[in-house]
Amino acid sequence: MTSTALSRTDLLPGVQAFLSSERRLLIGDEWVPAASGRTFATLDPATGEALVEVAHGDAVDVERAVAAAKAAFEPGSAWRRTTPRQRARLLWRAAELVDQHADELAQLETLDNGKPLASSLGDVGVAAELFRYFAGWATKIEGTTIPMSVEGKSYLAYTVREPVGVVGAIVPWNFPLTMACFKVIPSLTAGNTVVLKPAEQTPLTALRLGELLLEAGFPPGAVNVVTGFGEAGAALVEHPDVDKVAFTGSTATGKRIVQAAAGNLKKVSLELGGKAPNIIFADADLPAAIAGSAHAGFFNQGQCCVNGSRLYVQRDVYDEVVEGIARIARDITIGSGFDPSTDMGPLITAEQQSMVLGHVERSMADGATAVAGGARGIDQGFFMQPTLLTGVGEDWPMQRLEVFGPVVTATPFESENEVLRLANDTRYGLAAGVWTRDAGRAHRVGHALRAGTVWLNTWHADDVVLPRGGFKESGWGRELGSFGLDDFTELKTVISDIG
Repeated sequence: MTSTALSRTDLLPGVQAFLSSERRLLIGDEWVPAASGRTFATLDPATGEALVEVAHGDAVDVERAVAAAKAAFEPGSAWRRTTPRQRARLLWRAAELVDQHADELAQLETLDNGKPLASSLGDVGVAAELFRYFAGWATKIEGTTIPMSVEGKSYLAYTVREPVGVVGAIVPWNFPLTMACFKVIPSLTAGNTVVLKPAEQTPLTALRLGELLLEAGFPPGAVNVVTGFGEAGAALVEHPDVDKVAFTGSTATGKRIVQAAAGNLKKVSLELGGKAPNIIFADADLPAAIAGSAHAGFFNQGQCCVNGSRLYVQRDVYDEVVEGIARIARDITIGSGFDPSTDMGPLITAEQQSMVLGHVERSMADGATAVAGGARGIDQGFFMQPTLLTGVGEDWPMQRLEVFGPVVTATPFESENEVLRLANDTRYGLAAGVWTRDAGRAHRVGHALRAGTVWLNTWHADDVVLPRGGFKESGWGRELGSFGLDDFTELKTVISDIG
């Protein structure tokens, strides 16, 4: 493991301007301070230094934002009068603006989240592609006609898909812009209005996205952005005028959302935690499996819910695989996301760093071995060395909990039946992976794994057309693709007596 200096390249003028004054809430088409007048600082996790003051929204501000969203959803409003083709054009225009401001958005993301600038640029590209993809769906939300069988009568029966109404979107800090787009874009495609609550650790690209959507021409109230802490999120979930909550985050918070949403039985979709098993059989293409498994475990500083954090390796090749992944981990360069040589940025907060390090230290105290990493990274900021642990028990917290850092545990196995039992012995079911040259085994094991996404001889291969979501305590519903769009609509059946 090597490190780079915590230097920052010159910021673009647009980024400098964005950081030069307090960032406010978007309510309707106005940027307003929090009703309380309070603000909070968002920090650069590479240095721990404040970037800019952000409005500290609370329940009062959520009330204002929901009222604006509800008014924008009323029949006859500017938003409700937009046709599907007009919505498609607005979404396409937003994609163009995201492309035009890609470098600015990427710099803001790296400042606020810490990830390498190249990764941030990739995330911005995904955001733009999401706008284009869903723009195509705006004119294709269709119903069906259904023949009825009633003797002596004739009926015309058909279904229509209608927008749910006001959507509360609550998003995490690990992919701030793309996660916001996962919620906002399909909501708008279906004709809903949105109140977006970004993570308090990473509000900047959500606020910049709000500016771009106004510039694209979305009517007042179609998109609202409230920055703040848990109080604001709770108020959004509990609000009786919010018709759906779309949330990505921890399983514990997801359970609280389900309880809070019971007030008006609002629709809820949840993408929650994961503890993905990654299985390497002895007949795998080992160089590809080793490189792919390192990518699976350490991607995005380990802060990704579908990362392959539980590595199971068939005993015949266990030592070779462990040494190969450890070598990659030691060669990863950590440092400032603005340094082109950086492979891995910091964790998001000092608290996250302390939590991840605490899990590693407790595991080592209980007998685990760190064959790579195992300690903090750079003293300044919130860095953590990419870590590979062996000797971790299946019932240990490290193996059971979503640690959400650059930590992989490696465990040997003997047989297919044994590894399937180990892999599925988790309350999560978000992702899993298999490495083998035996196509039959790949699909057989993939079929047996209880997870919403299963990768075979790859990891993190993805596309906006694919649905994503989890089994068990990893969530409810699916995002993206046509499947995800359905979650932002209500299905209505219409029956007419025609003689």
